[in-house]
Amino acid sequence: MSTRRSRSEQEWAVLASASRELTTRVPELADLLLAELDAHSPAYAVAVPRDEHWREICEALRHGIDALTASRSAPRPDLAYVAELGRRRAEQGISLDLLLYAFRRAGYLLWNELTDTVSARDPAALSLLGRTAVTVWAGVDDQATKAADAYRATERELLRRTDERVQALLDALLAGQRDAALVRRASAALDLPEQGRYAVLVLRAEDRAPARVADGDGLRFLWRMRTDGEVGVVALGESAGLADLVGCVAARRGGPGGISTVVGGLAELGRARRQAELALGTLPAGAAGLVRLDRCLPAALVTAQPELAGLLVEDVFGGLDALEAADRSVLLETLETWLECGGSAARAATRLYCHRNTVFNRLRRLEQLTERSLSRPRDLVEMTLALDAGRPPQGKP
Repeated sequence: MSTRRSRSEQEWAVLASASRELTTRVPELADLLLAELDAHSPAYAVAVPRDEHWREICEALRHGIDALTASRSAPRPDLAYVAELGRRRAEQGISLDLLLYAFRRAGYLLWNELTDTVSARDPAALSLLGRTAVTVWAGVDDQATKAADAYRATERELLRRTDERVQALLDALLAGQRDAALVRRASAALDLPEQGRYAVLVLRAEDRAPARVADGDGLRFLWRMRTDGEVGVVALGESAGLADLVGCVAARRGGPGGISTVVGGLAELGRARRQAELALGTLPAGAAGLVRLDRCLPAALVTAQPELAGLLVEDVFGGLDALEAADRSVLLETLETWLECGGSAARAATRLYCHRNTVFNRLRRLEQLTERSLSRPRDLVEMTLALDAGRPPQGKP
């Protein structure tokens, strides 16, 4: 329910007469309010040139005084002006608290000057003026609310623009741009040192919603969404390592994901992003988990060159093409399991649910078909790389 009531003709006459006198004293009142604001906080003096601030106060006071005697059904130019003032203050970086303080002090100043003016002219009319207080302060409240709403809307827009600018700078770094000026701007906008320990994490998209990892344990994360995944820039600080990063991410997400090596600055994020994508590419399609590039360099080497990888697979395992698909799959699975078990046929047999002699027989058959020997180091390297190269890779965000 509104707290305003209609003013009587006598009340209106008292208020209008005092308001007309205040209009002639606007420059003087602006000096008083400006001095009070300066004494309260240096923020205005830093953000707004003094002459400009004085002119704005004069204009705001004129609008405020005019609104005191305006008809309720008339347009409110004072509200349009204070909305623009609220937008301007947000752009200038003046706090909302300080903006509202200025409106309160302007209200007190006008009311005190009104009462002094009426008291000097006709003390008996003070009671009539007092009955208009609710209406006067309701008008001040309307102006403060309008200015605050405009301030908050502008602040949200500025934050959106700032976020877009920050994300664009981060995207440029991840794309491999290394311009010194760009790196400096990104460092300031991201609040990160130009030189420091960083890694990049590439996560493959999954059906569930992204579970972004929060900062913690000396790690700071900056995330970018991609069509089919997420890219995270990780500031490792002075002491955190890749093992800490894996542990932190694995606690929230099981992957699949690839992690770069540690690079020495923001200018190296493009290289780190490519490394993380290479690491992700070593995971077979459908596999989960997180893989570090420094733990899968041979596999990354072949996946980085798909044409050469295809030639290697054809050269090493081409003799298996004549087999049934199931038979070929069994031989390659046996080789992979044997390698994962460190060349132990007994351990491989346990994992494959067969006899160790079956493992030996399959490996000998594989040697015959590939014309290679697992006992010769060079042949073993070729077969291992061909096995990695033949896996269908994960996609890349």
